[in-house]
Amino acid sequence: MIPPGADGNRNSGVALSDDLFAGAQPKEGTGPLADRMRPRTLDEFIGQDHIVGPGRLLRRAIQRDRLSSIILSGPPGTGKTTLARVIANTTKSRFISINAVLSGVQAIRDSVDSAKRERDLYDRRTILFVDEVHRWNKAQQDALLPFVENGTIILIGATTENPFFEVNKALVSRSRVFQLHPLGDDDLAAAARSAISDADRGYGRWRVEFEDDALEHLIKIADGDARSLLNALELAIETSAEPWPPSTGATVLVTMEAAEQSIQRRAVLYDRDGDYHYDAVSAFIKSVRGSDPDAALYWLARMVYAGEDPRFIFRRLLISAAEDVGLADPRAIGVVESCAAAYERIGLPEGQFHLAEATLYLATTPKSNSGMAYFDALAAVESERAEVPDHLKDASRDAEGLGHGAGYLYPHAFRSHWTAQQYLPESLKGAVFYQPGSMGYESQVRDEVLRRRDAQLAAWLSGDLDAQAGSGTSSPTSHAQAAAWTARAEASVAGGLAGLRDVVYKLAFPPRHANVLVLNADDGLLLREAVRICPEGSAFGVCRNPASLERLSFSFSDVEDLNKPRIIACDTPESVADSVLKAADHRNFDLIVASGFLSAYGDRNAAIRGLRACDDALGSAAGAPLAFVFAERAPMPGILPGVVAPYIDEGTLAVFAAADAAFYASDTAPGLSPEALALTIAEAGLEPGRVDAYRVEARRSLGDREADAWSSPDSAYGGAVATALSATQLDSIREALKKAFAAGPIIWPSSWTVSMARGRAR
Repeated sequence: MIPPGADGNRNSGVALSDDLFAGAQPKEGTGPLADRMRPRTLDEFIGQDHIVGPGRLLRRAIQRDRLSSIILSGPPGTGKTTLARVIANTTKSRFISINAVLSGVQAIRDSVDSAKRERDLYDRRTILFVDEVHRWNKAQQDALLPFVENGTIILIGATTENPFFEVNKALVSRSRVFQLHPLGDDDLAAAARSAISDADRGYGRWRVEFEDDALEHLIKIADGDARSLLNALELAIETSAEPWPPSTGATVLVTMEAAEQSIQRRAVLYDRDGDYHYDAVSAFIKSVRGSDPDAALYWLARMVYAGEDPRFIFRRLLISAAEDVGLADPRAIGVVESCAAAYERIGLPEGQFHLAEATLYLATTPKSNSGMAYFDALAAVESERAEVPDHLKDASRDAEGLGHGAGYLYPHAFRSHWTAQQYLPESLKGAVFYQPGSMGYESQVRDEVLRRRDAQLAAWLSGDLDAQAGSGTSSPTSHAQAAAWTARAEASVAGGLAGLRDVVYKLAFPPRHANVLVLNADDGLLLREAVRICPEGSAFGVCRNPASLERLSFSFSDVEDLNKPRIIACDTPESVADSVLKAADHRNFDLIVASGFLSAYGDRNAAIRGLRACDDALGSAAGAPLAFVFAERAPMPGILPGVVAPYIDEGTLAVFAAADAAFYASDTAPGLSPEALALTIAEAGLEPGRVDAYRVEARRSLGDREADAWSSPDSAYGGAVATALSATQLDSIREALKKAFAAGPIIWPSSWTVSMARGRAR
């Protein structure tokens, strides 16, 4: 190992075995075209916008020279080594490279020793690029692990295999994995045009022309591989002129025949030990999960034909029977297990019948993944160590001295063999983990599960459970407590705001590399989800006041710095776009999520102007229209008239119902109907798209306070209906509300309108 020069050159270290980047650039016209045309900066880099495009995580890390250990995974010719060269040209750290095919443990030791010297003498980090890292065996990878872990080495590994299977799990867990995709035709065309026009490194000194479709043929057959394209392009051009090179300015015509002879179509193989193996079984299970029996049989046949072990297939089917089918059909596990046992007795080729039967059963049966609720419960266990409630403790040992078991209600002593009893620890009362699905067997038990859950919550709200359990604690008496548990009830029935969050992102369906802007992000729910589902992009949140900004900033303290969303406070909707541009380091947003934005500021026209400004100022660098997703509460007339109907006369009820309907039809009423939301989107200059309705019914425990508020002329609602009612009628409605609320929890529906929209084309 040659130590770094004293001149302090940032890449003065020489690589150990196969330094891909050492030495001068190739002389003009020498070396393979693919090597001569390698991009040297991020701006020259073509493709892979999902990881190095404007605003993406890896681009930010490279530009800020804050790279941590990474593994670049992708097919040949997608830019792994090129990206490493770009990092070498950008970083202030010392950069060395080795090839795993040619290097062993001694090369690792030499690299580590030189990195330590560089750190101790010059206080400079060392980045080690390891090409074909999967070619190292476990011992070789283990030799590097402690030095990656303690920061002596910043690793950049490159592999054409799936790193989660071919690279040491400990090494993967300490690195961030970025997957490079095959380049698109537009990216390949850009690479070809660059090579043809570059006079220094390519063929710009000559006039290169192509017969119809000749260049397109090279691009198509290259199949996303830039190296394959440039190698074929080099061969096609340099064999189309005799002798080579011709005089400067000469015309070189590449015929279709030359193009066809210069490139060959690559075979797609099924490798039982490589990515094709895992990709095929992934396609198989996803087809089963998606209830497509035709596709499931195709991928099954492809695996069996390639020699896949049927036992491996049965193992995956058994997992799917619990994970994807679950309680929608509890018999599924038994069917697959029986087919697997029959295969063990019969073997191939007849055992293919049992493979097909198990596959078809799972592909055609109802699906539910509600069993995933277990992992939510596991997360709750990991986050706190709650005490077992006294009434659930073992009464056979300490009942007399400590009161264990006191207050426990024996379910079988009740007529329905069930009673509304709290079984969760005190700190988790009202928590919801299991959400029963609506398919198959679960559809039969869903209503009963939810009904019992609602009864438990309602009983706890009224204090019955605490009294029965003998805990001595009182029921929640404050309005704030009641509101909090009403929200829990809403969540238990249909997901509440969390359900709305899922509807919003299911409709938007952003890719992992999306840059997402969340407006009206004060509660943090939609912003945190954007951070979670777009880890390779970025999230930006706009809240309405500094207090929300401070709270949100604290709530993301558990997120690593590069993944934290940018959050700003903006008190006027018109200034949102300008504020985002000033605070963000890019304008390249793919999706804007606006839940409640049109009503949050109290001025819908101002919100519309703000949306226009966002569409004008922000948008994808690729030129695609900016995507929007809106969620606004929909008006819900008729709720209170329905509540008081049993307690007032028909004449008063008719007047009240008409006044209620008039209020919700007015411009001052809260919420937007689907028609009003579509009109508002159009007024903002956006193109309305798909519209979904999200509805939830909650069991609400209300009281005199709410009855007084709704019937008071000082409230928006009370003031509107009071104009149509006499004082006597208004009093009777107030008393009717109190009677209805005193009778117990009532069903309270809520509805949201969720809509996609697109901005103007770029």
